[in-house]
Amino acid sequence: MNESQPETAGSGAGRVGRTSRDGRPHCPRSGVPSAGKGFRVGKLALTFDDGPDPRWTARLLDVLGDANARATFFPIASRAAACPGLIDRILAEGHEIGLHCDEHIRHSERSIECGRRDTARALRLLASVGVRPKLWRTPWGDTASWSAQVADENRLQIVGWTVDTHDWRGDTAGQMLRATKDDLRDGAIVLAHDGIGPGALRADARETIDYTARVAEHAVAAGLELGTPS
Repeated sequence: MNESQPETAGSGAGRVGRTSRDGRPHCPRSGVPSAGKGFRVGKLALTFDDGPDPRWTARLLDVLGDANARATFFPIASRAAACPGLIDRILAEGHEIGLHCDEHIRHSERSIECGRRDTARALRLLASVGVRPKLWRTPWGDTASWSAQVADENRLQIVGWTVDTHDWRGDTAGQMLRATKDDLRDGAIVLAHDGIGPGALRADARETIDYTARVAEHAVAAGLELGTPS
């Protein structure tokens, strides 16, 4: 996003209309679009949106490497194009990169023509750094009546999440783990953010990186593989 603000999962056409008391979008744990078609039993997926960030994505990759874990990144395309070395590292270390967006705007607030243009720009930028995505996480997980059509046109699978860390708020790693641990099970897809954007209530992604290390420990204890949704 211009993000680190919460992403709100869409369900079918249009956005989820609920908001929290402070006016921020409410983030349900279910109702996600296509949360992992064909997802293998015994597998837990960590996904990270809105990067890459030269500092925090690099540190996150260190943690994932130490845990021998694979993750999926959904970067903002202009940020990806500005960090070709980091994108090369993500791919070289066995992670997956999907499409997120070029401009972080809800699909329900766009026409199909605007959606097609943004998708085309984002795909061109990703291609410039060697990425040809198969997965698509729409901004805020929001979908419109045209989202599936544009996905089909570009041979993309829309992927949501089942576990939301709400890491944009600045919660500690311990708080996030306590809030999500019961949902870290077979087939779960975890939403977190390696990028920091306007509206975030945190100054950095330090706690997200700590949370990732703790989830990796949990996965080992639970006999789960940290892999990708595809």
